[in-house]
Amino acid sequence: QVQLVESGGGLVQAGGSLRLSCAASGRTFSSYAMGWFRQAPGKEREFVAATSRGGGTIYYADSVKGRFTISRDNAKNTVYLQMNSLKPEDTAVYYCAASRTTVVVTTTPEYWGQGTQVTVSS
Repeated sequence: QVQLVESGGGLVQAGGSLRLSCAASGRTFSSYAMGWFRQAPGKEREFVAATSRGGGTIYYADSVKGRFTISRDNAKNTVYLQMNSLKPEDTAVYYCAASRTTVVVTTTPEYWGQGTQVTVSS
């Protein structure tokens, strides 16, 4: 089992940047594919980005391609989401997620963090 704790959310103006972090417990972090999802008010949770266990395979939602970058540091048990050129429509609660496989982490992850709020003002 893995526990996930997100940090780094906040309020930023449109065009600005934020970096989210997700710290995972346990000594098996490198055994998990990691992902980020988000949920805006009144909307369903949606996939944002995912990385394979070694970081060699990465997926992005079309809405964030070219603006967001997912990365991981297995030595620090942490996955990151660098968000640049933020738009008001990026406003949401962002969730970290983990699963044994990359395909599953993009759809139905086994583990979730508690979420961190990102608000982008226009």
